[in-house]
Amino acid sequence: MTVGNMESVELFDAGKKGRGLRATRELNTGEVVFAEPSFAAVVFDSLATQVCHSCFRHQANLHRCAQCKFAHYCDRTCQTACWDEHKQECGAIKKLGKAPSENVRLAARVLWRIHKDTGIASDSQLVSVDQLEDHMADLPEEDLKKLESDVHTFQGYWSYGRKQHAAEYISRIFGIIKCNGFTLSDQRGLQAVGVGLFPNLCLVNHNCWPNCTVILNHGNQSAVSSTLHSQRRIELRAMGMIPEGAELTVSYVDFLSVSADRQKKLKEHFHFECTCEHCSQHIKDDLMMATAEGKPSADKVKEVTAFSKERLEKIEKSRIERDYPEVVKLCRECLEKQENVLADTHLYKLRVLSIAGEVLSYLHHFSEAANHARRMVEGYTKLYHPNNAQLGMAIMRAGVTHWHAGQIEAGHGMICQAYRILMVTHGPNHAITRDLETMRRQTEIELKMFKQNEDEYHAMREAALKK
Repeated sequence: MTVGNMESVELFDAGKKGRGLRATRELNTGEVVFAEPSFAAVVFDSLATQVCHSCFRHQANLHRCAQCKFAHYCDRTCQTACWDEHKQECGAIKKLGKAPSENVRLAARVLWRIHKDTGIASDSQLVSVDQLEDHMADLPEEDLKKLESDVHTFQGYWSYGRKQHAAEYISRIFGIIKCNGFTLSDQRGLQAVGVGLFPNLCLVNHNCWPNCTVILNHGNQSAVSSTLHSQRRIELRAMGMIPEGAELTVSYVDFLSVSADRQKKLKEHFHFECTCEHCSQHIKDDLMMATAEGKPSADKVKEVTAFSKERLEKIEKSRIERDYPEVVKLCRECLEKQENVLADTHLYKLRVLSIAGEVLSYLHHFSEAANHARRMVEGYTKLYHPNNAQLGMAIMRAGVTHWHAGQIEAGHGMICQAYRILMVTHGPNHAITRDLETMRRQTEIELKMFKQNEDEYHAMREAALKK
């Protein structure tokens, strides 16, 4: 699919939801509905020296822009490919003496792009940036004060001699970014590294159980010539068969929250009441708050729930401080308390299982980590859509943990399962899927060796671990 191809969708009036996009033909599972390059995007302040400002890849030893000394790139090729987007920003940073916050930098990039392209970057862009929702009237007082401060900083940052804009118009740009900004991940999809604006994607409405998913596809950034670099872009992919005329939806929030919490988050950040089927009928809320099969007393459930909430706060604090032995200790205590009280689909239990599996794996306690990861995946599978990208990533990590634990049959099975999901959500050419394909082939070889001679396989594995 070519970037910007919008032949499979059309804009329509979605009633109370406002505008929306719907399919103009039947769409297949895993099909790219459309791909869209970013109108503007920036790297997070906290990762400005660790992530390439052109392709958003997490890299070591990045090359720094000699002029502004702020922007960083993989190499000269990435820097050249990004120069058209960076040149005005570069001058503004030099004049100001420092780079402002990511919000201000993104607002400036959006306005520079509007000046260049009048808000329409290509014929396939369905609406101009100016026509996107800003929800300024819905912002609480605290957000308005922050916005006012950003506007003031912006006015000092905006390149001298250029067209000046009224504070009201600049505020509207900030409002559009706040409501429509899309978080960008690194090349492995494992860390949020920046934020961008994608006008066509902004037209896709929310559903807690959507029929589409969005991924960032970094494309080809290995070409020697910068002119052959792929544009930084998102891909909207069908999670299942979508009939002609059906509205296209994505989820603005992670599904793993009870409906009331998802609705609260959507109202606070996106300013609308979610009335999707899963929220209206509280679908899967019972599983997310489920108790163990032994039917513990209400007082016991209340006690363990409060304990879990308090422990999770301590776990997160220790995790941030990188005190991993303390994280493991707290997780073990919490899981022991939760046993026979909270079900494995309970949100608090899943959170502890996830953190415990991740940290134990990091500390090379693979057998214990694999046990937690297996239980986590079993819980996730009962809650998530079968083609949810988060589910696929969780199964992938669990598969790798089992592989490292020497449980090759379970590990290979999970890696194959994750590969099937990510082929739908990410496609065959994404870096994550290519990594998974390599792991799938390797575990397949090891599984054959294991079935032929278990002792020889474990001896080979022990030797490899020692090295």
